[in-house]
Amino acid sequence: MRVTQTEEIKTRNGAKSKKVRSILLKIIGAILLAIVIFLGIVYTVNVISNHSEQKRLESYGQHVAVDGKNMNVLIQGRGEETVVLLPGLGTAAPALDFKPLIEELSPFYKVVVVEPFGYGLSDLTEKERTTENIVSEIHDALQGLNIERYILMGHSISGIYGLDYVNKYENEVSAFVGLDSSVPTISERKIESSEIDTVKLLKKSGLSRLVMKLGTDPLATLPYDDKTKEQMRILMHKNMYNPNLLNEVEHMYSNFKAAESMTFPKNLPVIFFIQANHPVTDRWVPEHEAQVKNSVHGKVMRFEADHYIHRTKAQEIVENFRAFMKEIK
Repeated sequence: MRVTQTEEIKTRNGAKSKKVRSILLKIIGAILLAIVIFLGIVYTVNVISNHSEQKRLESYGQHVAVDGKNMNVLIQGRGEETVVLLPGLGTAAPALDFKPLIEELSPFYKVVVVEPFGYGLSDLTEKERTTENIVSEIHDALQGLNIERYILMGHSISGIYGLDYVNKYENEVSAFVGLDSSVPTISERKIESSEIDTVKLLKKSGLSRLVMKLGTDPLATLPYDDKTKEQMRILMHKNMYNPNLLNEVEHMYSNFKAAESMTFPKNLPVIFFIQANHPVTDRWVPEHEAQVKNSVHGKVMRFEADHYIHRTKAQEIVENFRAFMKEIK
């Protein structure tokens, strides 16, 4: 049987199509293999780096037992009055991050930095990261240290926890100081569980470390010595996206909502040190002013600074804070 010209063309075209498909499949296979190898390398490097960093991690502060676990606390200075420092959300090493402020405060006050569970060198906890639990744990830590009277100074989200704290333990807190602290009326958005799952994957795979490595070093221009920066980086990798932090993020929206009806006790001295120009909202200054409008001793001070105001304006904060405390006595 003779093969027609049309059939020959079809045969040739079919062979070419098979060849093209074969090449495409090989290319796709090679790409997938490259991705698998790349992810394997990223994962392995992350595991090795974590192990190496733990050996270089240096302890600081002391442990205090809370709910059968260890909460890390740094105490510095011997002043008659005590200042308790509370960190912002996700601050990997609060006692190191607050170093510029501690150095300015410690000549005049006994300074106590509390690292909540999941922060710094503190243990992880299985308890939900609700405001109620976080506040109770911080209070238990201070009780364990026999600290009965103190000034509460909180950064960022500790403005929310601090608001609850001063209402529950009004007889213990002599003043509240907000360091660009959060206000309930400027609420954070609700984080979906799918977003949390994605972040967990980034952490477990080691991709979060890679992203940090390729990005700009957030500590490069800050007023810390090289050794402190190295320890802060180690703790950033250790604590970033840990279970307690992610659970705290999940509860963030409800924690803000629960604080909306709260106000500072009228007779409690309250002073806020905040950034003058918030990058996202123009309500930052007026909402802080609204928080102290009914306070017998309330004040808002603005600085040309970013959210981590205590890193670059420590001296100014302490000078104005001391002047404020002298005025109300």
